[in-house]
Amino acid sequence: MVVLNKIYTKTGDAGETALGNGVRVAKHSLRVQAYGTVDEVNSTVGLARLHTAETTDSQLAAIQNDLFDLGADLCRPDMERDAEAEYPPLRMASSQVERLEREIDEMNDALEPLRSFILPGGSPLAAHLHLCRTVTRRAERLTMELATMEAVNEAAITYLNRLSDWFFVAARIANDDGRADVLWVPGANR
Repeated sequence: MVVLNKIYTKTGDAGETALGNGVRVAKHSLRVQAYGTVDEVNSTVGLARLHTAETTDSQLAAIQNDLFDLGADLCRPDMERDAEAEYPPLRMASSQVERLEREIDEMNDALEPLRSFILPGGSPLAAHLHLCRTVTRRAERLTMELATMEAVNEAAITYLNRLSDWFFVAARIANDDGRADVLWVPGANR
């Protein structure tokens, strides 16, 4: 359990922060950017939830919890030392990815195949879900870049990839099962 008695510590005033293993790094380090962007995704999900129905809201609540798990995973380097840690580090699990895949498949069953790319928008919920999708893609790009330099949990990377797909399909559902999607018309304004 986390206990936060004091919100500001002044330990980051010089531009550094502590990772989950206690090592201090620059706040602009790639690892901090990756899990910071995951936190940003979580905030966009909070905005999307202002426009949801019960089923979607419970799914988004689960995703928000997963995103905290993902941030905890990404803020803890040295996966090879997990067994030595005083407390077992929280790592993303394939079951979290599999849940997203099941939900994507269930939502996608209600949709007609796309015949054009769609523009972000439509209903307020769809627009917010598209924002969630694009911020998730940024988090994925940063995490993939991090993975070229340091070990990153494969399930964390896969989760981000599936999550952006989840947001895309959920946005189509939010647009009257795709009937209110805003279609891209190539060269329409030439």
